[in-house]
Amino acid sequence: MGWGSASASSCLSGLASSLSQEQVDFQPVANRRRRVGNLFVISGPSGAGKGLLLSRALPRIPDAWVSVSVTTRAPRPGEVDGLSYHFKTADEFAALRDQGGLLEWATVHGHSYGTPRDQVASHVEAGYQVILEIDVQGALQVRESFPSAYLIFIAPPSLDELDRRLRGRGTETSAEVSRRLTTAGVELSQQGEYDCVIVNDDIDAATDRLVAAIGQRAQGSRKDS
Repeated sequence: MGWGSASASSCLSGLASSLSQEQVDFQPVANRRRRVGNLFVISGPSGAGKGLLLSRALPRIPDAWVSVSVTTRAPRPGEVDGLSYHFKTADEFAALRDQGGLLEWATVHGHSYGTPRDQVASHVEAGYQVILEIDVQGALQVRESFPSAYLIFIAPPSLDELDRRLRGRGTETSAEVSRRLTTAGVELSQQGEYDCVIVNDDIDAATDRLVAAIGQRAQGSRKDS
């Protein structure tokens, strides 16, 4: 069974056929032709290819800024505070959460993770296209706390293909793959909550569709300067 083809086409209606692929820096956008800032929430099942799509799409989005999450887990080797994550103690995280400082949060495997509200809001206000990659539960929390957020769901062509990709990574046991596929079925059933569904059936085409969806939304909200 395939997923999301109707939504995938409808979220890209009216788009110009080409977008700039110019490599640019990520300095403030005041000196470029300004677009109104937006918050884009990207989610989808494990193995759908979200991370790879974003890594290919970001150099083609001149005013992109990727949100950095807050977490209570300890830094892993090579991780940098403020770049990989904002590392907090449990008390610091709880205070931030209780003061309304998180757009969304969840506890996974005993550690808490969340999205800092102020950083997202300030970058949207400054004219950036803010990118947030989180799970479906978190995405729906963001929709409640930041109603203008634009939600993009990355779907695999089918559950069979997702199974093949997960097993091909060789990083999970058969039981773990089965659990991820069960979770994926639940996540796929919620794609109707999203503004746009992109089926990752071909990495190049899916990257083009992701860049196009972000570009169309940003162009549609451009300020006259």
